[in-house]
Amino acid sequence: MKASTKNQIQGKYRVIKGKLKEQAGQTTHHPGVQARGRIEKTAGKVQGAIGKVEKMVGK
Repeated sequence: MKASTKNQIQGKYRVIKGKLKEQAGQTTHHPGVQARGRIEKTAGKVQGAIGKVEKMVGK
């Protein structure tokens, strides 16, 4: 699997994981978990964008 595709897939996974953590933090009224979820979600978006850039540069 190409690195660009791998980064895009891992990025989407991290976005979903971050959303779930954020929702869990809201449900349990735990701001630390909620903040970690937002960080994870943002990191996933960045990783997905890196994968897209790698794909465009590789062409």
